[in-house]
Order: sequence, then structure tokens, then C-alpha cells
Amino acid sequence: MDPLGARSQFVDVQTLPTWQQQLGEDGEETPPQDLSDGPLGQQSFPSPFPCRPDINRKIVLFTGDVALLNCTAIVNTSNESLTDKNPVSDSIHQLAGPELRDELLKLKGCRTGEAKLTKGFNLAARFIIHTVGPKFKAKYRTAAESSLYSCYRNIMQLAAEQSMSSVGLCVVSTTKRGYPLVDATHIAFRTVRRFLENHGNSIETVVFAVSDTEEPVFKKLLPLYYPRSEDEEKTFLPLIPADIGNSEGEPVVPERQIRIAEKPGTLEDDSEEENLDLDLGQVGNHAFARMEGDVDKQRKLILQGQMSEAAMQKQHQRNYSRWLCRARAEDLSDIAALKALYQTGVDMCGRTVMVVVGRNIPVTLIDVEKALLYFIHVMDHITVKEYVMVYFHTLTGEHNHLDSDFLKNLYDIVDAKFKKNLKAFYFVHPTFRSKVSTWFFTTFSVSGMKDKVRYLDNLQQLFTCIRPEQIDIPPFVLEYDARVTFPYFRGISYLTLHSIWLRFRRSHDSSLLG
Repeated sequence: MDPLGARSQFVDVQTLPTWQQQLGEDGEETPPQDLSDGPLGQQSFPSPFPCRPDINRKIVLFTGDVALLNCTAIVNTSNESLTDKNPVSDSIHQLAGPELRDELLKLKGCRTGEAKLTKGFNLAARFIIHTVGPKFKAKYRTAAESSLYSCYRNIMQLAAEQSMSSVGLCVVSTTKRGYPLVDATHIAFRTVRRFLENHGNSIETVVFAVSDTEEPVFKKLLPLYYPRSEDEEKTFLPLIPADIGNSEGEPVVPERQIRIAEKPGTLEDDSEEENLDLDLGQVGNHAFARMEGDVDKQRKLILQGQMSEAAMQKQHQRNYSRWLCRARAEDLSDIAALKALYQTGVDMCGRTVMVVVGRNIPVTLIDVEKALLYFIHVMDHITVKEYVMVYFHTLTGEHNHLDSDFLKNLYDIVDAKFKKNLKAFYFVHPTFRSKVSTWFFTTFSVSGMKDKVRYLDNLQQLFTCIRPEQIDIPPFVLEYDARVTFPYFRGISYLTLHSIWLRFRRSHDSSLLG
């Protein structure tokens, strides 16, 4: 991202060389014998981290201040109250401005290993991901490793869920918390590598921002996890530690890998496995285990209209909670990669703006249930306060249109806060057919939505509600709008058009103030 008006000291990540590009510059590296106790003589075994140029082209090693990067999001390492004083955090606060501190007070802290999101305010980055690294003590080494893994994993997960194209990582394990830099770097590299392998299709750039003292360690360990050639892969293979975690990079603790059988003390054979899975699948699913009333009786009362409003709300909340648990547990990176739903800035009233890009929804090619889960997962924390949605209907075709049954199902499933806190639904570039369909749907299928829908024929109307700098508009939408609204703008680039809109808004605001 390259926000207009950014100060000159900010660094454009697109100008930084990737790790793959640095191969010719660095030349042949000498294996860092002092940084790993991995056994020698393993060259005959395949590397658990083979050469992947496609991943290496996403990796950037930057020696400098993470706060200066114009990534979609940068990472701030702090303490549980999000008030830590360290060089990384101090720099981010200084450049972001006092609004960041006020925003952090609303988060009410952050637990070790978690990650929370705020706006970037005056930074070049649109968002800041805040995380809390563990305090290191040798006797609690396993707990510290797991917590540090959770930090990096949750950062990457949040970036993927929010469809962020780039993320700037600082060194989460600060000196104040006592985590050995070499050990921490191993965990950071393998966690990010595994995430990019398994879920990172939507992430284009990961920047490791380090200080001058941290750079040598990062440069020596990068080839272990991100070899740039087959020769480099073979050279550094003997130095990869024995403990590389599981398939996600998570530390493995053998003592915790305990399997509880249905009937301890009895032998299991292959013929019993199917029945065992079936039996275990029923645990906790019946009404008694959930401490509820008879589910069949409740459904019958609902159908007969005899269930109280409070009981119906409780049933609906329980149903939504099940969907939310599924959404949090399932891998939805393929839906996130579509970039059809994302959070941007705020409107004129300070309410969060969520964008839906209709053209990016290939209805006939995706699993619509996973799309529903992704919507719930992304929107759940947004809808706790007032928000607005912008739907770009621009250049959509039949294969992009969600049918009314899906939309009705979504409306019925989501929590009450989704409906209560949605203050406006901006429908940009509608067609006559889409207006008719929306009118029928909001009139006869759902209640309370009709008055919130506002049809906007062009972006000029949208910018009276949301400032141009507060919304990320897909280039094809801006170009289409320019062709239709101002035919003489045809052929002008996206950034130029965006700059024109900014100047228009400033002059418009000045005339209002005057």
C-alpha cells in the first residue's frame, strides 16, 4: 500500500529487494556453525524446508524501523496492558500519533501470544497488529516456545483473514523479556514459512524488520528455512535443528500427545475404529451433555409459535455460537485470497467501513458454506460497534451474484449485533435489475434492511459519505467510474484518478468551511 500524502521517511516495500533477489548479491554463504547444534552428515535426507522461489520472493529482510514501512500492517510488540516502553513500540507511537494510545485503551489489554488489530492512524501502514511475547525462563522453556509460536501464528492468521497483501514483522521477543535471539528467530522463521506454505496465498510480502545488532543472526538463519537454491539447501541442511515443530511449525511436546481411548484397558483393532469414531462423535452432542432442554421439544415449540421470545433468542445465539466456533477452527485462506471482503477506514461519522467486491466472488467456483463461515469470522469483531458496508456491484456478471436463499440463510444465522449495528449499506454502481432484486429481497425476505440500503451511481456520491483516503477502491472500479462519469478521464492511471478525487474533496470541504 502506498497512501497518498505519506511523509518522505516512509519506506516503500516494493523498492526493497526480496530474499530471492539477494542471492546474487550475497554470493556463497558459509554455514553458521555456532548457531545450531544440528547433526552433520544428513545431506542424504530431504530438507524439511526445500527451496521455494515463490515463497522466497515474498520474504524481505529490512534493517531499519518497522514503523516506517508502508505495508498493509506492521507489528507492534508490547506487554499485556499494551503500554510497554521499547524502541519498536515507542517509534510506532511517535509516528502514529496520540490517537493510537486512545485506541489501545479500548482494547483492554492483550494476553501473551494473542494478536489484536488497530488502525495505523498517521503511519504509512493502514493497520497495526499488536502482540505480546512471552517472558523467557529456562525452566519454562516449553511454555515460552508455544507462546512465541502463537504470537507469529496469530499475526499471520489475522493478516490472512483481513486479506492483507503485506505485513511488516518486528522482532517480537524483546531484550526486556529475555528470550534468546537465536532461539526466537528459529521459531519466527519456521512459523512464517509453514504458514506461507499452507495458508499464505493471499499474502504477497512479509518483511522481517530488524536492528543492526539483529541483522547478522537473521541473515545467517534465513538460508536454513528459506534456501534460495539447491546448493544452499544442501549446504544448510545439516544445521537445521532437530526440533522443527509440526506441519504448522508449532512446538511438539511428546508428553502431551496422550490419546484417551473410549474404554481404557481394552485392546483396539481396525474393525473397532469405525465404531469408536462414531461413538466419540456423539459425545457432548445430546441435550443432557449441553445442559439444555429437549432439543426436539424446543424445535416443535418454535414451529408451533409457542416458544417465548427470550427462549428463541437464546436458541438463535446458541446456533450462531456453533457457526462461529466452526469459522474459527476451519482453514478459510482460499476464501480470504479472493479479496472480496475487507476492512478499510472509517466514514464521516467515524464508523468502520467494510467493503464487498462483487466481481471477486466466483459463486459457481467456491464453497458457499465456507464463504458464509468466512463472513462470520471476519465480521464478528467488527459488528460489536456501529459499522457501514460498501458493496461494489461494478462489472459483475451472473456468476458473481449470490442467490437470495444464501443471503436469507446468512441473515438468519448472524447474531443480532450484525443487524443492529449496521447503519448503512452503500450499493455502488447498481443496475436496474439489481435494484429490483434488492427491493424484493429487503421487502419480503428480511426485515429492517430496506431503509439502510442507499444506491450510489458514482463514486462522487460515495465520497460525500466516506472520504477517499478512508477507503481502498479496486482499480477497475475507479477506472469504470471515470469512464462512465467523466469520459475525458479515460486512460488515466488509478493513482492519478485517486489524487484527482482527493483534490476534489479538499476543495469541496474548503468551500463548505468558507
